[in-house]
Amino acid sequence: MSYSIIGFGNIGRALAKAFARNGIEVAVATTRDPESFAADAAAIGPKVIAKTLAEAVNADVIFLAVRFEAHADVAKALPTWQGKTIIDVTNAYGVPPEDLGGLPSSKFVAQTFRHARLVKGFNHLGAAVLAQDPDVHSGRRAVFLASDDDNAAAEIAALAENLGFAPIKLGGLSEGGLLVQARGKSWGHLIFKDLVQFD
Repeated sequence: MSYSIIGFGNIGRALAKAFARNGIEVAVATTRDPESFAADAAAIGPKVIAKTLAEAVNADVIFLAVRFEAHADVAKALPTWQGKTIIDVTNAYGVPPEDLGGLPSSKFVAQTFRHARLVKGFNHLGAAVLAQDPDVHSGRRAVFLASDDDNAAAEIAALAENLGFAPIKLGGLSEGGLLVQARGKSWGHLIFKDLVQFD
């Protein structure tokens, strides 16, 4: 299984740190030349590899960690996303619901990434919290996942566990997924909730 993170801002870097902590290789990409951020990627860890966008979209699992407004540009990188699992880390705060056709933002993103399996996840924590070691007082920091594809949700839950987090599945994008999505100028009820699960 191969992994990439599209977007190398605060959230993209926080995700890269989670991979680096666990020795899992991950590609990071933006629309810029990878040489412009290769040193920053290498500083996070030796298995964080700067790549072009065209190279990064070849991964099996892709974290979409760009501004919500930029997701459509990323989607143009491939004619079809068949066989890919996209983790939607975007937040559509400030985007009027009517601009999304009344859909939850992740449903809207799913339409853009044609034929991909989409999981909403890793978006409810601020970058500074997401970047921290999820081992908290002998518990694990929770990450919420929502998907209309049960197999994709299970796959990403396993990845979250490998990264040290406690995955909590919320159900489908239109039900539980709304708990971690922005709508207009309001946030879902679970956004910014920093919860820890004790086994």
